Amino acid sequence: MNIAGLQKLTSSDFPGVLACIVFTQGCNLKCPYCHNSNLIPVVKVYEQDAISEDDVLDFLIKRKSILDGIVISGGEPLIQSDIKDFITKVKELGYKVKLDTNGLNPELLNELIDSDLLDYVAMDIKNDFESYEKTVGVKNVNIENIKKSISILKSSNINFEFRTTIVKELHSISKIANICEYIGKEPKYFLQNFEDSDNVPNHDLHGFTHEELTEIQKHFSENYPLFLVRGLQ
Repeated sequence: MNIAGLQKLTSSDFPGVLACIVFTQGCNLKCPYCHNSNLIPVVKVYEQDAISEDDVLDFLIKRKSILDGIVISGGEPLIQSDIKDFITKVKELGYKVKLDTNGLNPELLNELIDSDLLDYVAMDIKNDFESYEKTVGVKNVNIENIKKSISILKSSNINFEFRTTIVKELHSISKIANICEYIGKEPKYFLQNFEDSDNVPNHDLHGFTHEELTEIQKHFSENYPLFLVRGLQ
């Protein structure tokens, strides 16, 4: 596992589970709004952030009385060739596992689910399918793989969510509606507003205002009961 970092505690990233987060290095997308852009290159940008697989496992052994789960995020975890072996070791320690993924590797996602190695999956749906390439910063995105991963999760018996980070220059009501129409009313679907930071590749992008987010929530909540704009209080 090519691991770039470890967040030792989170109470919000794994619903109902006190967990840590492992960040894998490398991603097959180059989203211009990514807040973890240092994790996009396969080669580590900051070598001092590197952490070994054994270090993570030792940490988990020591924290068994405190933590219940682990979030594997990135980057894109499913480009890691040995991720199944790593998750197997984590599960043998008794931990619940949440995976964050962009859905471009449905075969491996399905294999992990069939092997009972995942307890929760959060899959990013970057935009409606017609807008994917502009949104993710790469060409020739395999949309069929995205659709396969959506189907795999919807037909699985594990807990999961779909989510979209929305950017004013890239997303609109109509594009969000296209996503909702495709995934249907049953799955949990969350929007999270873009926020600029030092790590974001493109600082010319903007999030939506609180008023706009409120209108988006109202627009979809009646027909999609599990639709939620995160951060609206």
